[in-house]
Amino acid sequence: MLKKDLIELCLLHLLAQGDQYGYELLRRLHHTFPDTQESAVYALLRGLCREGCSEQYAGAVSGGPARKYYRLTGQGRDKYAALLGRWRALRDAVAALGVE
Repeated sequence: MLKKDLIELCLLHLLAQGDQYGYELLRRLHHTFPDTQESAVYALLRGLCREGCSEQYAGAVSGGPARKYYRLTGQGRDKYAALLGRWRALRDAVAALGVE
């Protein structure tokens, strides 16, 4: 599982918690992956929309331009479950080797 896959898993996890706007997702990801480029996160979000895993919509205006919100779709929940399964298998395999 590569960093891109991990970030995608984290995006899907955050969206599984509820609809969120792009900048909030980016801010939350930076706590775990501080070196991740903003453009890379938005590219992953666009890719999830293209794949039908998430939907984008315009949300409330907060003194500026309308925010782009994202929500998980049924297909996104399926992808989240698959990636989570792959992550857990990888984590368990590495732990079985004694790597911490």
